Amino acid sequence: MKILLTGANGYIGMRVLPMLLDEGHEVVCAVRSADRLSVDKETKKKIEIIEVDLLDEVKPNLFPKDIDAAYYLVHSMTSSMSNFSKKEQTTAENFNAYMKDTNVEQVIFLSGIVNEDNLSEHLESRKNVESILYKGDYKLTVVRAGIIVGSGSASFEILRDLCEKLPIMVTPKWVNTKCQPIGIRDVLKFLTGVLGKEETYNDSFDIGGPDVLTYKEMMKKYAKVRELNLTIFNVPVMTPKLSSYWLYFVTSTSYKLATNLVDSMRVNVIAKDCRLQDMLNIEPHTYEEAIQMAFVKIEQNQVISSWKDSKVSSRYSQKDLNKYIKVPKYGCLHDRQSMKAENPHKALEKIWAIGGKTGWYYANTLWKIRGYIDKLFGGVGLRRGRTNSDKINIGDSLDFWRVLMADKEERRLLLFAEMKIPGEAWLEFYIDDEDVVHQNATFRPRGLKGRLYWYSMLPFHYFIFNGMLLQICKP
Repeated sequence: MKILLTGANGYIGMRVLPMLLDEGHEVVCAVRSADRLSVDKETKKKIEIIEVDLLDEVKPNLFPKDIDAAYYLVHSMTSSMSNFSKKEQTTAENFNAYMKDTNVEQVIFLSGIVNEDNLSEHLESRKNVESILYKGDYKLTVVRAGIIVGSGSASFEILRDLCEKLPIMVTPKWVNTKCQPIGIRDVLKFLTGVLGKEETYNDSFDIGGPDVLTYKEMMKKYAKVRELNLTIFNVPVMTPKLSSYWLYFVTSTSYKLATNLVDSMRVNVIAKDCRLQDMLNIEPHTYEEAIQMAFVKIEQNQVISSWKDSKVSSRYSQKDLNKYIKVPKYGCLHDRQSMKAENPHKALEKIWAIGGKTGWYYANTLWKIRGYIDKLFGGVGLRRGRTNSDKINIGDSLDFWRVLMADKEERRLLLFAEMKIPGEAWLEFYIDDEDVVHQNATFRPRGLKGRLYWYSMLPFHYFIFNGMLLQICKP
């Protein structure tokens, strides 16, 4: 089949793509930026990539007419609480308009479980998207999931942060809300299993694992699997706003995502039927099995996709980030350092492994302090880390930086700062033809405050950047 995959560089899309290719399908990937589609060169040869922003005005005949099926995996939870519902409505309506120009027969939509009468704004928006997609000129299959447990998923990584970092927790009352977690492996089986199944056309299905648990029970079971000591105290006085700040400071989530998650966590998310499970003969894994499988991927450094690399963890939209790929020359302040590498191959490997658990090679305590300060002022901090320890793709998050350019053949890495600063900052590494490593920090200040910030940090920059370059160039 010829399949359109929207949201191809998202958490789910990146995992559905190889499964579709393995089944012999022809895949057309719809993404905002082709550069951010983090797949290898061999995979890129097998797919067609179309750049499109579904929030923009519809362009006639953008997609191939001979599409058989499409996956709608577009999500706007990255947006603020005040406008993400409108954005989700617009993207769904524009998607329907695009599909009118094709022969698509089936569209598969991954939604949330929406069985409660009083839904969060996020789940209400998902339900509204379903209604819009049902109006399209195709047969719709809706797969509704609750908490997805898998390496790199937002829910799992937040849960992991909490349990791994806090042996004693004082938690809000929403930890007693019930949900039905499901492993990412099972979600993918359902998503690919409904493809071309006529009995699933124009219908919505709930999917969930065999365990119905409170969030408190989920944390306790996580601690059991990981052999951690965990004590949890509930307090009824913690407001949603306070809960959001609590998640923001303790975990790697952004405040926007924390706010949306807390709003949804007051709603029970439990599947009402298992029709699809019986129809496709799928037996979902238990919650504890899903955790164990997630850690197999983490320990083997085989995390395919992570929410941290999506827009949700960024202070900037993709359009904004595209403006920063070219490092400015004028009106900027610089820290430029160069050093001959005795072993350029090893130096390149060090550059490609920088950040995350590896750290920044010099004065890591100062980097951590800078991350804590950034969190206090509403920035992303260092807790995002990096998805893989030795692979970097354009668009990846790397602590409080975003990867704008990563070309190993050209031996160049360009990072853009997403920390809270009075200006814009770039950090570039490249190795020239004479095996000299160049490390360039560029800062474009915003007014007097920006210049004062740069000059106040100048002694630290010299100390840290010089030490970092020395370590990178050591054989």
